[in-house]
Amino acid sequence: MFTVYILYSEEYDKIYIGYTSNLEERFKSHNELGTKGWTIKYRPWKIIYTERFNTKKEAMRREKKLKGGQGRKWIRNTLLKG
Repeated sequence: MFTVYILYSEEYDKIYIGYTSNLEERFKSHNELGTKGWTIKYRPWKIIYTERFNTKKEAMRREKKLKGGQGRKWIRNTLLKG
């Protein structure tokens, strides 16, 4: 199983979209363990949305769709305004 997830940094009003086969470890990496990469600058993160998929290919397809303009618009208008 693969999980597509959306993180939100309230302090910086930033969104991060990714996918993983181990959400718990990946989230810990974003918030605590990671020492490089984009997400370390905008800690702390909270998980605001997840979707599960059977295959990596499906997860990658969904991640790409969410990272597009319409996907980000949906996130802002639906997940963050609700």
